[in-house]
Amino acid sequence: MDPQWDDMKVFLAVAREASLSGAGRILKMDPATVGRRIARFEGALEAPLFVKSPQGYALSASGDRLLSHAEDAEQAMRAAKEALSGPSETLAGQIRIGAPDGSANYLLPQVCARISVENPDLDIQIVALPRVINLSRREADMAITVSAPTATHLKVQKICDYKLHLAASRHFLREFPPIESVEDLRQHKLVGYIPDMIFDRELDYLNEIGLERVALASNSVSVQLRLVTQGTALCVAHDFTLPFHRPLRKVLPDEISLTRSFYLVQHHGDQRSERLNRFAEALSTGIRDEVARLEALT
Repeated sequence: MDPQWDDMKVFLAVAREASLSGAGRILKMDPATVGRRIARFEGALEAPLFVKSPQGYALSASGDRLLSHAEDAEQAMRAAKEALSGPSETLAGQIRIGAPDGSANYLLPQVCARISVENPDLDIQIVALPRVINLSRREADMAITVSAPTATHLKVQKICDYKLHLAASRHFLREFPPIESVEDLRQHKLVGYIPDMIFDRELDYLNEIGLERVALASNSVSVQLRLVTQGTALCVAHDFTLPFHRPLRKVLPDEISLTRSFYLVQHHGDQRSERLNRFAEALSTGIRDEVARLEALT
């Protein structure tokens, strides 16, 4: 029996969720039905696609070889659906973006709100996670990252650079000893990421500055900034966040100035989708413009 697209969809869901129950939630099927569909698919292909373990369903060697072909089929079906629907001046349907906490909280709300106004039939979802979004599991249609992935199945384009500086509240600067050099920072409490939860080396700001102790820590940028506004500590802050936290001021801006970059990451095959390409262009342009606007206010 030739593989059918419905079988491929079930296979992809189990591969991405690593469980029958997880796949069932996505497919709106009973887990037992998902299991029967997988067993039937394996019988038709005469190859085991998964290895069951206490951790769930892992791809077998055959399943791993099938995965890229199934994803190609998925992308081809999406492109065919778009082609049949015909060109449209506005975007429609659902698009999900994965993004780190800083951009998700301080950039994407403004950017996506504007895109939504221009495309009233488009549903935009923002997934803010303190880790790298897994596009292979289709956690999102595209992701914003702070370093460029090297996987060959991904399309990566740089969006823009952004700046970071040390920041403290006006209360802190009035009440605590003055900071005139990097060495003076050792006398003060610092806010930063939880060391063992830094998911990208580009986020290890304090280590780059030569400071090790993190007295107050969070895996969330917005929580870090809220901690700093309490007036007892400093942190390395994105310049584009400072207009949202007016009590904060840059500290040692000439001595401590970091530059990082945002990248837009998509499945390589998704470049065939006019809808995703148009959205990606609007998103990238919007982020560049918003970073420039907010940084100009600091």
